[in-house]
Amino acid sequence: MGSAISNERPQPDQVLVDIVDYVLHDQIGGKVAWNTAFYCFLDTVGCGLEALTYPACTKLLGPVVAGTIVPNGARVPGTNFQLDPIQAAFNIGTIIRWLDFNDTWLAAEWGHPSDNLGGILAVADWLSRINIANGQKPLKTKAVLEAMIMAHEIQGVLALENSFNKVGIDHVILVKVASTAVVGKLLGLTREELLNAVSLAFVDGQALRTYRHAPNTGSRKSWAAGDATSRAVRLALIAKTGEMGYPSVLTAPTWGFYDVSFRGNPFKFQREYGSYVMENILFKISFPAEFHAQTAAEAAMQLYQQLKEFGKSSADIARVTIRTHEAAIRIIDKKGPLHNPADRDHCIQYMVAIPLIFGRLTADDYENHIASDPRVDTLRDKISCVEDAQFTADYHDPQKRAISNGLTIELIDGTILPELVVEYPIGHPRRRAEGIPKLIEKYKTNLARVFSEKQQQTILAATLDYDTFLEQDVSHLMDLFVRQW
Repeated sequence: MGSAISNERPQPDQVLVDIVDYVLHDQIGGKVAWNTAFYCFLDTVGCGLEALTYPACTKLLGPVVAGTIVPNGARVPGTNFQLDPIQAAFNIGTIIRWLDFNDTWLAAEWGHPSDNLGGILAVADWLSRINIANGQKPLKTKAVLEAMIMAHEIQGVLALENSFNKVGIDHVILVKVASTAVVGKLLGLTREELLNAVSLAFVDGQALRTYRHAPNTGSRKSWAAGDATSRAVRLALIAKTGEMGYPSVLTAPTWGFYDVSFRGNPFKFQREYGSYVMENILFKISFPAEFHAQTAAEAAMQLYQQLKEFGKSSADIARVTIRTHEAAIRIIDKKGPLHNPADRDHCIQYMVAIPLIFGRLTADDYENHIASDPRVDTLRDKISCVEDAQFTADYHDPQKRAISNGLTIELIDGTILPELVVEYPIGHPRRRAEGIPKLIEKYKTNLARVFSEKQQQTILAATLDYDTFLEQDVSHLMDLFVRQW
C-alpha cells in the first residue's frame, strides 16, 4: 500500500530563488556590459523599424480592438500606437524579431535575448507615463539597460547547458522567464511576488518548436518572442495582485516541469548570474539570417567577388561544400521546397545561394519575387553540408564560441577554388571593434526607413552618445520614436 503524498508546502526551487535574488540584489558594474547594452538597444530598436516595412508584420500590430487608445499607454517605436503594456510588449517584441536580424546567443539552447526588450520597453514606458500623470519622476533609460543586461543573463545562462529544443520546446520559454523576472522588478514586485511570477512562467504551457523546422516552418517564429515577452508582462501583473505561485514548479514529482517537459532532468548550470551574456552577445550586423549561417554568407560574399575576378558566375558552379558545425546541420541544413520567407531564412543552402548569385543577402531576398528566380533552386541543389568535429568543438568552447563555416566551390570545368573559412562573424565579440561602426550605420539606415530627415536627426542627437542617452527619460525617448505622419 502506497504512502500518502505530503501536502506540506515546499520551499521555492533553488532555480527560482537564484533568478529572483539576482534580479533584486545584484549590481551590474562592468563597463563592457553597460556599453554593449547601449549598442544592443540601438540595434534592437533599429531592427524593429525595418520590420515595419513588411505588411506581413504590420498586420499583426496595434490594439486588440481596433481604435483603442490607452490613457498613459506605452508607445510602439515607428508607429502611432499607444497601448496597454501587455499588447505593447507583443507589438514591440514582434517587430524586433520579425526579420531575424537582432542579437543572438548560441549554446546548448539558442535564442535572441534582445527579444526581452519588448516587455522591458513597454513596461518602462507605461510606468514612466503613469508616474508623470501622478506628479512623480519617470524612469531613466539606465533602468532599461539594467533590465536588458539582467534579461540577457537569465536567458543566456539558462541556455548554456540546457537544450530545450532537444525536448521539442522553443527557446522563447527563456524569453518568458527572463522577461517575467525583470519586468516584475520594474513593477516593484516584492521578493515573494517575484518568486510567484517566475514560477507562473514555468507553469504555463510552452511553445512547441515545430514552427521553426521542416515541414512546418512558418511565420509564427517571427512573433513567438513577442508573444512570450507579452505573456511575461501579463504574469508579472497577475503576481502583483497577490496571486499565489507554485514553489516546486520545477521539481515536483510527476507534475513539475522537469518530469513533464524536461525528461526528468534538472537544469544544469555552468556559471552564476552576472553580466557574461551581454558582454559576449553576438550581433547580427551584415545579414538578416539565422546566426549559424552568418559566416557562411560572409564567405559566399567573398567567393562571389572571386568568381567575378575570374570571369565566372554562379552558372559555372558544379557543387558547393559547406564544412560546418553540428548545430547548423541540425537547424538549417534543408533540402526540398521552401514555402515562405520564414522557411528560407532557416535554410543555409538558400542563404549561401543568394550571395553567390546576386552578391548580397538582404531581408527582401527572402521574398517570393527573389526566391522564384530559377537560378536559386538550381544552385541550392548543388550545395551540401558536412560536419567538422573541430568546428563543433569550437562552437561549444566558452573561450571561443566560434560559429565557423568553410565553403569550397568546384566549377563545371573542374577548377576547385581554395576553401574559404570564416570562424567568427562580424558581430562576434572578437570582431567588436570592426562591428560597432557598421552597427551604427545599420541603425541609421533603419531610422531612415521610417522617419523624416528632421526626425532622424532629433533621434540621433538623443541616442548616439552614451552619456546623453542615459540622461533620457524613458517616456521622452519613446516620444521621439513616434511616427509623425
